[in-house]
Amino acid sequence: MSRLLSADFAKLKKNKFFWICMIGMFLFGVFMAVMDYISTRQYGDYEAQITNILFIYALTVAILIPAFVSLFVGTEYSDGTIRNKMIIGHTRTCIYLSNIIVCSAAGLGFCISYIIGVLVIALPFYTIDPVILQGTVILVLCSFVMSIAFTALCVMTALLCQNKALTSVINILAACFLLVISLYIMSRLREPEVYSGYTLSPETGEIEMSEDEPNPDYLRGTERELYQFFNDFLPTGQAVNISGQGELSQSPGLLAAYSASIIIVSTGVGMFVFKKKDIK
Repeated sequence: MSRLLSADFAKLKKNKFFWICMIGMFLFGVFMAVMDYISTRQYGDYEAQITNILFIYALTVAILIPAFVSLFVGTEYSDGTIRNKMIIGHTRTCIYLSNIIVCSAAGLGFCISYIIGVLVIALPFYTIDPVILQGTVILVLCSFVMSIAFTALCVMTALLCQNKALTSVINILAACFLLVISLYIMSRLREPEVYSGYTLSPETGEIEMSEDEPNPDYLRGTERELYQFFNDFLPTGQAVNISGQGELSQSPGLLAAYSASIIIVSTGVGMFVFKKKDIK
């Protein structure tokens, strides 16, 4: 296993797309920090908080990881690397786990690269409140587990589908589809329970306040609980929540547990099917 990991990490170091993503995430972090600083100087009432931009990477890696994993793992089939690994004695279990470990490390690298880019620019201009520092660190760790969950799902698809182009399409479209679903769920959960009532006074012609009106689109009861569950369980739902300036509807521990369950189940199912797969 150690030899296999060493070979896969050596392959990662030579992967041009990996370094493009790393540099791109770092520059993206620098760009967001600079733009946030400009907004702070331009608008005096704008509250400068590093959390305004620190967690944006959580949403970005939701698209970046599927693209990277599809290309990185897809070459295992197109170059015949998997067959060569099996011929020299590596088990399918080790091959599967090695790909998850290396791709997870790459995904975490994308996250950390963005964070470093933000901190390099933001630290001289922002004061970090010690009160929110611990919560910020917990959210960062939660986002790391979320990125590994994304990776586990994408690796499962990449190792079960031998066509690299088809793998890329499936993973990227699935990520976009889940992201759209999560954004829709979030919009439904944020519907106000009541609308402020307004009436037009016939005497003065002015708009006056009236009794609040119930919102028919507000989710209640079991339906709301179901929407809330999928919002917290889906990795894209977590990404949307975390990227929203670190706002979470549930405790980070629960979200991390959901991500861990996705990692365990997808890895278990993927390894089971991969062991029975006919490698061409």
